[in-house]
This record gives sequence, structure tokens and C-alpha cells, in this order.
Amino acid sequence: MRGSSSRRGTSHRRTPHTPRRTAAVALAGVAALIAAAVQGGTAIAAPEKAPSAASKANPRSESVRLTPAQRAALIREADAGKAETAKDLGLGAKEKLVVRDVLKDRDGTVHTRYERTYDGLPVLGGDLVVESTKADATAAVVKATRAAIKPATTKTAVPAAKARQQALKAGEADDAKNADINREPRKVVWAANGKPVVAYETVVGGFQHDGTPQELHVVTDATTGEKLFEWEAIETGTGNTVYSGTVDLTTTQSGSTYNLTDGARGNHKTYNLNRGTSGTGTLFSGPDDVWGNGTPSNLESAGADAHYGAALTWDYYKNVHGRSGIRGDGVGAYSRVHYGNNYVNAFWSDSCFCMTYGDGSGNANPLTSIDVAAHEMTHGLTSNTAGLNYSGESGGLNEATSDIFGATVEFYANNSSDVGDYLIGEEININGDGTPLRYMDKPSKDGSSKDSWYSGIGSIDVHYSSGPANHFFYLLSEGSGTKTINGVTYDSSTSDGLPVTGIGRDKAEKIWFRALTTKFTSTTNYAGARTGTLAATGELYGTDSAEYKAVQHAWAGINVGTRPGDGGGGGTSFENAADVAIPDRGAAVTSSVTVSGRTGNAPSNLQVAVDIVHTYIGDLKVDLVAPDGTAYTLKGYGTGGSADNIDTTYTVNASSEVANGVWKLRVQDNAAVDTGYINSWKLTFP
Repeated sequence: MRGSSSRRGTSHRRTPHTPRRTAAVALAGVAALIAAAVQGGTAIAAPEKAPSAASKANPRSESVRLTPAQRAALIREADAGKAETAKDLGLGAKEKLVVRDVLKDRDGTVHTRYERTYDGLPVLGGDLVVESTKADATAAVVKATRAAIKPATTKTAVPAAKARQQALKAGEADDAKNADINREPRKVVWAANGKPVVAYETVVGGFQHDGTPQELHVVTDATTGEKLFEWEAIETGTGNTVYSGTVDLTTTQSGSTYNLTDGARGNHKTYNLNRGTSGTGTLFSGPDDVWGNGTPSNLESAGADAHYGAALTWDYYKNVHGRSGIRGDGVGAYSRVHYGNNYVNAFWSDSCFCMTYGDGSGNANPLTSIDVAAHEMTHGLTSNTAGLNYSGESGGLNEATSDIFGATVEFYANNSSDVGDYLIGEEININGDGTPLRYMDKPSKDGSSKDSWYSGIGSIDVHYSSGPANHFFYLLSEGSGTKTINGVTYDSSTSDGLPVTGIGRDKAEKIWFRALTTKFTSTTNYAGARTGTLAATGELYGTDSAEYKAVQHAWAGINVGTRPGDGGGGGTSFENAADVAIPDRGAAVTSSVTVSGRTGNAPSNLQVAVDIVHTYIGDLKVDLVAPDGTAYTLKGYGTGGSADNIDTTYTVNASSEVANGVWKLRVQDNAAVDTGYINSWKLTFP
């Protein structure tokens, strides 16, 4: 910083930019819903008075805006009572709770998010959210895992050196560079999938193939040496590089020097890395309060964009959702621009609590627009709330959350030079032909993202498995069909060919935020996200509301769950809710439904809703058997890994089958140890 420090203040500074082109069956209550979650725990409390078919959210169920001091007081209170909470939850004597986050509703309900330890070891995948009311200190709980945290042993049979070697090998894959150990193997309990076991967690640094810093977490079974899981903690995303016109920036003045420090928003700072790839770089400062000239060649221009985007995102979360800063503690993150050379990406890192932006191809398109800033800051929010693992289905939901709030912040900004839209990266021209990077109304238009959920979606890149959740949010906000919004034409279809009517973006974003912060956990998958958003909607609008049904319709529109039976496209259903035990490594069992009253053949989009309780679904093969004996494989043996339970709706082309007759769900357990049962299943003829 240049100049004296005799006077400090806050300055609102206008920054000139050159404007760029702009692209043109419902459950009875919320508690029952949460209890049915695939990745949730149990809950036993419904909203006190759920409004029916309300057009406005129940104000008593909305979160209050906590000051940092109020939040700190609630955290201290939760910390003081964590032993009693653990007892109320029935946790074992070796289990302890660690308070991580807290939210409070206007009716006094408090949502406290905890991590767990077992015998002093961190439990990865042991996070949970406790909902407490004035009448009940543990009225409801959502858990990342249903499994009891009781590893067979906490003693290791594999040396830490083997875990270190395994992690380094993983870190050197995919053309990564300079892989090195950032954090030596630490002993943990791994509970994110399957039965909890003692393990090592090792963190590998270096750089990914595109120059993005690497922070790869590798989990190794400490008794067998098997690699259990890995995930990348550096969360990447790309967005617009449009300039936002002449905007107000909040800066700080010290003597005769100004710098990009936002004293009104947690002292958020913006730094210039000047093509470097480490450290913080240099804080933008100068003798006047005018930043940049709107061209990429002026290094201040990108700094001004990043500073502006961060301020907008802060304001959005505070004014719309009542959250002061990423952690809710009033502390700002910081931004770094001009990372690397020709770096075509941007990323969030927990380790520095910061956003970092490259300058794009030829260093001519800095990735520092409104929606990319919101995307990256939202990764920080997700990390400090649900903590969605950045791998598998939870990783897709993590990415989608950043896209969703990147879009909503852009709409919130109401900037005439960068109008709100449901396109991601529409100005960066990363494809070289002027097309966006991602489309929320029809994700598959980018050539890689998926429009709808399918059983193997967790195995693809998280930027593409995010597609169904982006699509869900668009459908819930705007509905299906063709429409033009802010000059952009969208045409959104559904997986079952049935229409969806939107409820508006304002309601949709409230629902997603509440689900993220009070219902989702580190292991939430698509089925769990449906459950969580329905629970959030029930609390805000009531379980008999139009909004609740719209959420069901929107999820069904991307092949997650079924349509509500309200005449709005739900069709005719035939269900068998009787339990059928599945013998461990035994013969196949069946559950039957008799279809009658139909004419002709079954449809090409027959919906098969399957609810199976089982502790290791990779063991199972699941078939639909038509009346003539033809079998349609819904889930093959060996798929699904070590996850618990199946709560999924499959779409089957059964158009060659006569509709009427006895249909069967056939399930066989092909491996030993884990057990379960068919809870229920249902055929729906749209």
C-alpha cells in the first residue's frame, strides 16, 4: 500500500467499463418426508401450521438474518449442549459432536449442523443436521449416513506410508503436474458409504492437467489398503467474461491511496496475481478511485469485475436469504485475478477461503463476470453448509448449486449490460462459436451434460452430472415449453413428456437455499435432493400447496420420483406396499401388481418407482417382469457401489407389452453379508 495511513475510510467508487454484447403422491407431512430420505436420517416434526396452496412462504418458517454476534451466541449455546444432544440422538459413548453451522427460523426453530468424531477420530460422512424447537431440543435430524458409527476396530493394519504412496499415485494421474503430499495421512473413520471403517485421509497437492491447483483427498482403508474414495477439494467452474458497465465499487482509502478492500462486506479484498499461481499477489491499489478502462489489457478491469461480482453475491445472500458472508460470520473471502497464463477457468479453494480467476485463452477473456463470481463464492457457501462431496451425485449437486445461484445472482444484479439468464458462460466464447458453456433449460445442448437422472450419472464429470439439477431448477422456476425471458428463448422438455408449470424463480431459489442449508448433507444424492427440497417446500408453503406439487412435477420431469396424483399428469398407478425380504446371496424374490382397466399395450415411458431398503445396493440385480415373462433390467448387479437403499423411479419402454396382467418386480442379492427387503414399488401409466 502506498501513501500514509493517517486516515482510513470507505469509498464508493464508480468504475468505467466498456459494455459488451448481452445474450439476448404427496406425503402427509414434512417429518414423514424427511424420514423417507435415501441419504437422510429421521425426522419427527411437521410444520406447526402449514398454509394450504399458499402463494407466499410461511414467514414463520423463513430464516432470520443473524448478525455475526447472534450466530456466534447460538453456536456457543449449541456447543455447550452438544453432549446432551448426542445423548438425545442415541449416539454411542465414543461419539462426539462438533458444531459447524447454525440457522434460526422466525418461529424459533434452530437448525444446527454438526460433524462427528469417534474415539477422537474425525468421522468423514458422519455429518448431520438437528432441528430443535422450543418444545423439543431434537425435534428432527437429517444424517449423511444411516449406518451406526461402530467400526470393527480403530487399529490400523496398513502403514501410513502405503496410504501416502497410493495417494501420490492418484495425484499423478490424468496428466497432473508436480504432485506432492500437502497433508500427511491422518487417521479417520470413513462413513460416507457402506459400513464405517478406520481409514487414512491423505491430501495431495500440485497442479491438475489444466493448471488448476490440486487438492486431492484420497481415502485408504487402514485395515486392507484398498482405496475407498477420492475427491478434489478445488472446486472449479466457468462463467461470463462480460463487463458490467459503469458500476459502484466499495473501496478503502488510506491517506492518498485507494485499494480494493470492501469495508462494508467483511473486508473482502481483490488481489492481482499478475500471471502467478501461488500466494495472494498484490492488493489492487492506486492514487485515484477509478479502476480499469473496460479492456482486458488493463489489469484493473478484471479486478473491478471480480470485486463487483463478490459484492453482488454478498448482498444477494444477505438480502434474499439472510446470510452474512459465506460462513454466516460476517467475514469476507478474497479474490485473486490474473491467475496463470492463458488459464481458462476459475476456482474456489477452502484452504485459502478465496476465489481465483484466470484470463482465458490468449489472456483476452478474464473469467470475472457476475455469475462466475457468484458460482465460485457459492462453492464456499456449499462447503460451509451441506458440504456436498465433490464427487459422484453429490458432486453434481454441488456444481448445480453454484450454477443455480450464479444465475439467480445475475438476475438479482439487474445490470443492463449483463441481463439475467439461464445460460452459463454465454459470453466467454469458450467453444469458439458464441455458444454458452451450459444451458439450464436443456443441459444436453452443450453436448456433454445430461437432461435427466439415470442410475450411472454419478460416474461422469460433476460439471455434466449437474445437468439434471440445473434442469430441475429451470423447470421449477419457469416450467416446460417454449418461452422468451430477457431476450433469450428457451425450450425445455421433460423426461416423461408431460408438462411442468413453474412457480417463479423467487420461490424456487428460496426452496433450494433452505434445502441446501437445512436438509442436504455431504452424501446427498439426487433422490435425497428431491426429499430435501420437498421437506423445505413443505415448511415454507405447506405439503398440500401448489408449490409442493410443482416440486414433485419438476423432479419427475428429470426422472427423479413420480408425479403427484392430482390429475396434473400423474396418470394411473398400481402399487404393492407389502414388505418382501431379500435373502442374503439367495434366490430371486418377486413382488406383484395386477394391472387392469387399461386398453392396448403399455406405454413407451412406463414409470417404475422402486423403494428397496438394503445396506449395499451393489449386490442387487433388479428387473421388471412383464405379464408374458419378458424381463427389463432396471439395475444391474455390481452397479450402485456401497450406497444404502434404492429409492428411484425408472422409465421403461414397454410398448411391446400388453398393459393388463400381472407385473412383477424381481430382486436378487448376489453377494454375501448385506441384507434388506423390498419396501414398496409402483407402476405408473402416464
